[in-house]
Amino acid sequence: MAKQKPRTLSGFMELLPRPQQQMERMMELLRRSYSLYGFTPLDTPAIEASEVLLAKAGGETEKQIYRFTKGDSDLSLRFDLTVPLAKYVALHYSELAFPFRRYQIGKVYRGERAQRGRFREFYQADIDIIGDGSLDILNEAEIPAIIYQTFTALGLRRFQIRVNNRRILNGFYEMLGLSDRAADIMRTVDKLDKIGPEKVAALLTGEELGLTPEQADEILKFIGIKGSQGEVLASLEGWRGRSATFDRGLDELTTVVGHLSGFGVPEDHFAVDLTIARGLDYYTGTVYETALLDHPEIGSVCSGGRYDNLAEYYTDKQLPGVGISIGLTRLFYVLSEQGLLNPALPTAPADVLILPMTEDLAPAVALATRLRGAGIRTQLYTEQKKFKQKMSYADKLGVPFVLFLGDDELAQGKVSLKDMATGEQALLSPDEARDRVLSAVAAQALVPPIAEK
Repeated sequence: MAKQKPRTLSGFMELLPRPQQQMERMMELLRRSYSLYGFTPLDTPAIEASEVLLAKAGGETEKQIYRFTKGDSDLSLRFDLTVPLAKYVALHYSELAFPFRRYQIGKVYRGERAQRGRFREFYQADIDIIGDGSLDILNEAEIPAIIYQTFTALGLRRFQIRVNNRRILNGFYEMLGLSDRAADIMRTVDKLDKIGPEKVAALLTGEELGLTPEQADEILKFIGIKGSQGEVLASLEGWRGRSATFDRGLDELTTVVGHLSGFGVPEDHFAVDLTIARGLDYYTGTVYETALLDHPEIGSVCSGGRYDNLAEYYTDKQLPGVGISIGLTRLFYVLSEQGLLNPALPTAPADVLILPMTEDLAPAVALATRLRGAGIRTQLYTEQKKFKQKMSYADKLGVPFVLFLGDDELAQGKVSLKDMATGEQALLSPDEARDRVLSAVAAQALVPPIAEK
């Protein structure tokens, strides 16, 4: 039988042990950060009935779905975590407490063209807060604090959370008599950072949108309002009174900004940015994007916003919400490419490797059990190899400590503990060895997975 050449499909990421440990550490910190704000974990099936998953889909989204049949069943792989959430909330409405706050870190699938930094299978890390009939604006004000906490825990320092409100934009276009084209205009303006103002103006005045040069100029001037949070809000006050939609959006944005310091978000990590619209039409209020200041070419690494009705395709109940999503696989890829993953992050699968130096393995087994009972990740190496090969194995794994247990150690009731980073070796009691490893593990737990240059 001919051997098949092993290969990984294009657009699917498969990591070696060290980077996989880095990815796992990032997910661990995300879970911890989300849990600090009272979010509950959720896991939904990767495969759904196509009519359920595609109830809201259309156009390009539907073209990218991985869809297949199994017997009489028409099935699809989930393409995001929001649609499964909508189904989940509609299905379990009577069993949930509202506001329902959930986080989910899971793989999604999109059959788009694989290219650098874009994948067909990738992790998303989402949080959403779902209300029953209504949802207080304070939830929208809390989202930047969650972003700040999460990115800081990961080790990022130079990032900025940019916020706008779709009602401000809708109200502005209403003033210009362009409400019927507002969604298309916002999608065009959303490209400003990528293509620049001249090309945006050309698209606005082109055949498809048909705006006058004066209207395009007015739009670019409006979204170009810059300054501190207070200065931007003060400029927007000059438009108040001409549109109820605009006024409501400005009130909401003012409330969000007003609570930032109370939620612990430093002013230099936050900006009101009127260019932020988000391309999806279901956003109705506050919208968010987060950028790495030293790597603008990466684009937004965390985005989302407020929506009025999460589950309208599954239930008549009004379920407004607010949420954000991190494209975790893409973020990991670009951080790795930019050399921002922390080389000091511990990636070994064990904290200590025990090398028995006697034929009787019972003492080593007992010691391994004792260390594991203290919460130390312990691997017992019993392969019949030369000493040099055993140490080479320890080096390749990157374990911080190797523990030798030979006749001399057993006779003294001691163990030999070698620090692999310094090369220092000490004869210690089992309790002393345990405490030294635990101390090192505690220090390593503080090392963030990302180290900005």
